[in-house]
Amino acid sequence: MIVDQAIYRDGRRHPCADLHDELERLSDGEDGFLWIGLKDPTDEEFGLVNRQLHLHPLAVEDAIKGHQRAKIEQYESSLFVVLKTLRYIDRTSDIETGELMLFIGERFVVTVRRGEGNPLAGVRQALEHDPGRLRFETMGVLHAVMDSVVDNYRSVDREIQQDLEEIERDVFGSPAGGDANVIYRLKREVLEFRRADGPLAEALQEFMTRGQGRALETDLRHQFRDIEDHLRQVGDHVDAYDRLLTDVLSAHLAGVSVKQNEDMRKISAWVAMAAVPTLIAGIYGMNFHTIPELEWSLDVGGREVYFGYFVVLAVMAGICFSLYRMFKRSGWL
Repeated sequence: MIVDQAIYRDGRRHPCADLHDELERLSDGEDGFLWIGLKDPTDEEFGLVNRQLHLHPLAVEDAIKGHQRAKIEQYESSLFVVLKTLRYIDRTSDIETGELMLFIGERFVVTVRRGEGNPLAGVRQALEHDPGRLRFETMGVLHAVMDSVVDNYRSVDREIQQDLEEIERDVFGSPAGGDANVIYRLKREVLEFRRADGPLAEALQEFMTRGQGRALETDLRHQFRDIEDHLRQVGDHVDAYDRLLTDVLSAHLAGVSVKQNEDMRKISAWVAMAAVPTLIAGIYGMNFHTIPELEWSLDVGGREVYFGYFVVLAVMAGICFSLYRMFKRSGWL
């Protein structure tokens, strides 16, 4: 749907009446530009705008299909920009990815937003409250929108850093050693982040060195360079997070393996101690009549007392105690 549309002249907003009439006046030489904002438009809604603005067919196809890689494409009379938007969800620590597409012409800007990430109402209001920023007209809008998207990248970057610190504390500071599912899920979110940030950094660098960015006014060119620096900074962080998560996952798996080995040693030690009395009891439980130890006895006050049973119990206890001391001393228990 069309969420907002307005004419901007001399840095000030004016209502947009009929789209066709306003475009004709702009084409006839009137100052200003048209800014149309779309949110999850249908084919019919987008077709209405396209019929008035005559957008490039390839750009229109990309905008309708969606799921595009971040890029900046220069066509004959317009610029087509695809930005990946990110939204951090505190409840689940997930990153939701959306898209923001811009059609930039000499006298118009069309923004197409898909998903809930990075609303543009605040960007539009900030520009309207600072008319000086609108002196760059359509390219000023592109800068403001891209700056908002990259600032949101930086806030998501801080959230991921906090999640990574928590995971490191769990893996290296808690007896449980962390959760592999949590580590893998954050690694997957970092990959989503990289898919948004990396291509945009490459596209912006290409735009500034070989594209239309070379013809921008000096102040605006410096502002785009500032965005490029922020993108590179975020990209460095994302690469570092990916490497750290790989190391943390390896450390977690190594810790799990060590703990399993310790558990197996303890189990083996207890089994060994249990095997000795089981073996002895099995031997003397075979019910043979010719086992000498069974006939050992003492004459106590004229009464014959058989003591073989107590000797066997003592032998069992002694061997088990010796094994326990040995396993304890070697660290198995």
